[in-house]
Amino acid sequence: MISITPKAKTYIQDRLIVTGHKYARLSLKGGGCNGFEYEWNETDDGSNATIVEDLIAIDVMAKPYVYGAEIDYMEDFAGSHIQIKNPNETSSCGCGESVGF
Repeated sequence: MISITPKAKTYIQDRLIVTGHKYARLSLKGGGCNGFEYEWNETDDGSNATIVEDLIAIDVMAKPYVYGAEIDYMEDFAGSHIQIKNPNETSSCGCGESVGF
């Protein structure tokens, strides 16, 4: 389905402990210059989702688009962020906010 790097797993686990939620939910929403944007939310609801490593709830509608992706946590001079390396993307915008499939 998807893979999660150890750094991303630790980051997400730590964030969920702080917020008191059970899952980080990954979904897609329409928008941006390439058609879709990844959307993260914290939730206790795992319904209509595939649960990965008892940590991430992949929205049922996003599942076919993120199949085979890797979730990583990146830190650099500009800050830190979750990065999705997705082989299904056919395009992305220069600022990294939207993707096309």
